[in-house]
Amino acid sequence: MKMAFWLYFFMFLAFFDLHAQYPILTPFALSLGAAPTFIGWMMGIYALTHLPGNLMAGQGVDRHGSKGYMIFSLIGAGCILLLQAHVTEPWQLLVLRSISGFVLAFLSPACLAMLASLTKNPVQQGKLMAGHGVMHTLASVVSPAAGAFLVAQTGFSLTFQSLGWLLIVTGLIAVFTIHEPKKEKALIPAGTPHVPVKINIIPLRYYLLPLAVSCSQGILFFELPLQAGGTSGIMHTGLYFSIISIGALATLSMLFLSRYSPYHRAVLGIFGIAISFFALAALEFIPLPVSLFALGMAKGVTFPAIASMFIDLSGGKRLGTVFSLQSIAMSIGSFIGPIAAGMLHENNYSPYFLAFLLLMVVLLFTPLGKHHAPPAPPATIGTNGL
Repeated sequence: MKMAFWLYFFMFLAFFDLHAQYPILTPFALSLGAAPTFIGWMMGIYALTHLPGNLMAGQGVDRHGSKGYMIFSLIGAGCILLLQAHVTEPWQLLVLRSISGFVLAFLSPACLAMLASLTKNPVQQGKLMAGHGVMHTLASVVSPAAGAFLVAQTGFSLTFQSLGWLLIVTGLIAVFTIHEPKKEKALIPAGTPHVPVKINIIPLRYYLLPLAVSCSQGILFFELPLQAGGTSGIMHTGLYFSIISIGALATLSMLFLSRYSPYHRAVLGIFGIAISFFALAALEFIPLPVSLFALGMAKGVTFPAIASMFIDLSGGKRLGTVFSLQSIAMSIGSFIGPIAAGMLHENNYSPYFLAFLLLMVVLLFTPLGKHHAPPAPPATIGTNGL
């Protein structure tokens, strides 16, 4: 699939750029004089401003396709990074991160919806979602260490400028290489009565899964750089994030996992993430790299499984809306996670234990199989685009 190749290529570059910032944002904020609580809000506001973008992306992708939103996200985020290179005050960083959160909210729903639309075969869709995870993880293996290395060699300003131009160039190339897949049109004989399209309603309890996982990741993104030493431990932070990504790559490479139920894979993966956070919080005899590697392996199972689960629950319809709602759940979790971690950190409690508790509680409300809610009332496809 030529289109899948181009999507993977651009997603790799985009994810490389974004993950390169993870080990350096907290040290950068500390260098500006920001307190830990402020850093938590800075990371949380990025997720909060995802929400309006996610809401707009859902309807927009379903009506207008994915290409325009992908290009807008890439070029817009690159321009913001160029501005971020000249930040001198913590509040300026807060403002730019909030704008960046809105701009990048369109990228994930657009990419996932376009990938899922390339085929109607559930097994093939599962492999495409796994491929998305592989590209994400390959980028995140090298990018944290690369970002930390760039800062060590050139400083924060030149690093942000380099990352910004990479996103802008990626968006410009996508203009000429990404094309919307052709939609199949059913031939309806004249005089045939209109049959309304039924749209499955996904039970809200399923959205607790991405919410809890993203909340735990927000806690990790806040706490791990501080655990590694803040501004003096940038290289260690980059290596730690790379270890997580290597663990994820190990399980993402097991493409045979896509043959198993996405519901079971999601539950087992989240359980693995929870146990890894418990090890980070309480089992000090386990070396930190080992716990992080196990955490990455569990992530590699979880994220493709959740994406496949939502495709199955939706019946393959309105994927833009489905993935935007998933992104909204993840944005809420990413907003809560670092803020809660910042408050716990100042009170000398381990934020990792909160992540463990949250994930275990959510698992109690998650069914192990497919249980559809009754379908929504028929939605007529007409001139209003619904």
